[in-house]
Amino acid sequence: MFSGIIADVGQIKSAQDRDGGLRLVVATHTLGLADVQLGDSIAVNGVCLTATAIDGDDFTVEVSRETLDCTVGLDVVGATVNLEKALRLSDRLGGHLVSGHVDGVGEVIAFDDLGESWKLVIRAPQNLAKFIAIKGSITINGVSLTINQVGGSEFALNLIPHTLQMTNLKNLSAGSRVNLEVDMIARYVERMMSGLPKV
Repeated sequence: MFSGIIADVGQIKSAQDRDGGLRLVVATHTLGLADVQLGDSIAVNGVCLTATAIDGDDFTVEVSRETLDCTVGLDVVGATVNLEKALRLSDRLGGHLVSGHVDGVGEVIAFDDLGESWKLVIRAPQNLAKFIAIKGSITINGVSLTINQVGGSEFALNLIPHTLQMTNLKNLSAGSRVNLEVDMIARYVERMMSGLPKV
């Protein structure tokens, strides 16, 4: 479980093919891996992955073909990635509860400088639109954000300079694709309201 508060922006150092999946080595800067053990979870661009090796400030993860098929940003050597270690029960929840299970890939429609902030407009997959609400939470590339406007499957957020400084969202532009995770409470409410379909 994560909070969507990014601790570091790392870089994909290498990507080795593993039977259709990838073995990634991710370089960190300020994440701090001293308290990370093999098998611990680290969110990489919003995707919960398992640390399989640690070497100084680098860690290794295995990414399955299924994960690669439903996410973006994990298969480009040199790409910057948002990083967050898994929460401890004693940690402050500064963002919202994030599972690290990406629900879909969105597309940036606009990213405009408003002076004191930036307005980010994203088109979500149609099947996720029902989970997106004004003043609700959403995770974009692992970053916990608050939704300000909604229209159909498009939604807008305002990003303050601190968020841009501390994440890789500053690299976005119209046409960029991003990992989306909707609020898990909205997901469970929708499931309860829809009844239990037969398998």
